[in-house]
Amino acid sequence: MADYNIQNLKFLIVDDDANMRQLIRTILSSLGVKHLETASGTDQGYALLANFAADIAICDLKMDPLDGIEFTRMVRTREDSPNIYLPIIMLTGHAEVAAVENARQAGVHEFLIKPVSPTKLYKTIQPALPRRPHELTTTYPDSTIIIMMLQANSGC
Repeated sequence: MADYNIQNLKFLIVDDDANMRQLIRTILSSLGVKHLETASGTDQGYALLANFAADIAICDLKMDPLDGIEFTRMVRTREDSPNIYLPIIMLTGHAEVAAVENARQAGVHEFLIKPVSPTKLYKTIQPALPRRPHELTTTYPDSTIIIMMLQANSGC
């Protein structure tokens, strides 16, 4: 696991389960990460981004009252978002196709399926990092694409 140095990266962990936050923190620390913040919910995680310039966020899918998809939407679309291109890894024990599609449409980069191990986490971090803003693609539902094409053709 020594082929990519993540020690100086800043991580934000957003999960409503204190045990999972501690597990991810422990794994990242064992990989040499020095800078990380944790949040117990979506709103707290988003608020931390104002003063913590995270390089990557690891967020749980299933949280209450707002889930990881809503966190991703907040990061990607809110006007006050400090980094709309923040790489986001979605942590989940639920790998249903619909959940994956919804998360991808919201802007999630990678998925990490529980149970978590140091090797799985590290291998999930690597592909999320090289992304640059121009490499991100926005996925729209088919109906949105049709509406955009109709508006473009009608001069709206």
